Amino acid sequence: MKSTTIIRIIMFIFLIAGIVTVVIYRRQFDITVLESWLADAGIMAPLLFIGIYVISTVLFLPGSVLTIAGGVLFGPVWGTFYSLTGATIGAIMSFLIARYLASEFVARKTGGRLRKLIEGVEAEGWRFVALVRLTPLFPFNLMNYALGLTRIRLLYYIVTSYFCMLPGAVAYTYLGYAGRNAAAGGEGMVRKALLGLGLLALAALLPRLIKRLRRNNI
Repeated sequence: MKSTTIIRIIMFIFLIAGIVTVVIYRRQFDITVLESWLADAGIMAPLLFIGIYVISTVLFLPGSVLTIAGGVLFGPVWGTFYSLTGATIGAIMSFLIARYLASEFVARKTGGRLRKLIEGVEAEGWRFVALVRLTPLFPFNLMNYALGLTRIRLLYYIVTSYFCMLPGAVAYTYLGYAGRNAAAGGEGMVRKALLGLGLLALAALLPRLIKRLRRNNI
């Protein structure tokens, strides 16, 4: 057996073991636990948060929960930056794992929905990535791996993912920030909560707006 094949098998085993572990213990992972970890990290808290986000993305933990936590723990500006950075690095890692761990197998076995995904990416390129990033109907973590099985260039994937994940990151981060202020009884809590919900609604409507503009060739 080739050494590259052995390495792929080992990586695959570790990935599956990590996902299983996360599924078993995911209920014990919440904002309270995360806050206690970061409180002990001091000035390294942002790096720890980004690292946790990266690992969570690779192991299929819901990113929206962590993004909301970013707003609670770091505020709307830095929370958005840290969450988006962690999500982007995690998306890159998932993409590369899929491309170099499973690409040959998928090339032989591809069919059904995955074949349609690959054809869509090959036809639309970065525009297809933008669509799936902006549309909440496509599972974020799963799409990271699925897009790694296509021929899209890594640079296009990174740039498009970063900018198209930004609206959702801003909305969820601000929602967490507003929720914390509301719980603490801060000034203007109603206004902040409404703004957070408005940003979330705008992020949800953005894909429809883009589709309409594309149909009108604007």
